[in-house]
Amino acid sequence: MSRNAQLYVILLHHICWLCGLFFPFHTMAQSQAGRLPVLPEIDKPPARVVIVHDPEATEAFQPRTEKILAMINLGLTTLTGKLNPSDAWRSLLSTQDLIGIKVYSSPGPDSGTRPAVVAGVVEGLLKAKIPPRNIIVWDKQLEDLRRSGFLELGAQYAVRVEASSVSGYDENTFYSPDEPILGRLVWGDLEFGRKGEGLGRKSFVSKLVSKGMTKIINITPLLNHYRAGVSGNLYSLTTGSVDNTLRFETDPERLAKAVPEIYALPALGDRVILNIVDALTCQYEGEHSIRLHASATLNELRFSADPVALDVLSLQELNRQRQLARVPATTNRFELFSIASELELGVSDPSRIRVERVN
Repeated sequence: MSRNAQLYVILLHHICWLCGLFFPFHTMAQSQAGRLPVLPEIDKPPARVVIVHDPEATEAFQPRTEKILAMINLGLTTLTGKLNPSDAWRSLLSTQDLIGIKVYSSPGPDSGTRPAVVAGVVEGLLKAKIPPRNIIVWDKQLEDLRRSGFLELGAQYAVRVEASSVSGYDENTFYSPDEPILGRLVWGDLEFGRKGEGLGRKSFVSKLVSKGMTKIINITPLLNHYRAGVSGNLYSLTTGSVDNTLRFETDPERLAKAVPEIYALPALGDRVILNIVDALTCQYEGEHSIRLHASATLNELRFSADPVALDVLSLQELNRQRQLARVPATTNRFELFSIASELELGVSDPSRIRVERVN
């Protein structure tokens, strides 16, 4: 099926759903926290999510390192069914793999991906005999990585810390929608400064991603995003991997279409072996700004192979915390996740997400 045909089917499903269910959902949305509209997914197997909770995982919003490592080990062994963490890691990757640990660092160490969580993953990989040179902690901008403390982490464990924007972009691997989205190229984009026809219609994948890694571990915070809904697994990986993103990042409708389609590129989604949501805290307002007063302590880490299911659960939690705080739910951007489900990136129906909670 062509991409246009896929999008036609998605649109048709949305129209049918809206015609039949709009009024019931309107009532439900006002009365129940965290409930989201869904498209039927009865033909898909359920998604599996493991949530590890430790009430002592943080103190005054700061992670307690020894607790985090234990939580990662428990989550990983529960998810894989292996008896020990090293066997669990080796069931997902080999010592020959180049492993990219994708972080979301632009909000800083308190609201973005926390270095303590990444450190726990790195320690697990090292104990599983993965060579340090084969481990890459990465995000789009080097300054964000530095400001969040990841350069220090890299030096501590002798692993690589790299920025996808520095590595250059692969002219043979790109996102180009059937209906071109034109935007203004900026410095750093591959085609910036070039002359000719058809420029600015593609988003090229960083060489760090397309040629520099074989497996990806995606670690994202439980943090709101005003256009994507949540700064989650789908949004973090896609916008951190490609150039020329301004053309869709400022428009929720364009973003809802572009993010799933970029994630579906074989160079990105096919390489993801594990998604971890850093849900030690849930920040339901602020996006890139640190707002501890708009944060709730959950002391959880969430594990799944399904990025969509994790993002949907995150969106539910954000809505629940907003209702508890009596602030408006301004980021119910469910279109992105229903499109992702249609593209078979994961499960967006909460009723088909199987959550296993362990302490």
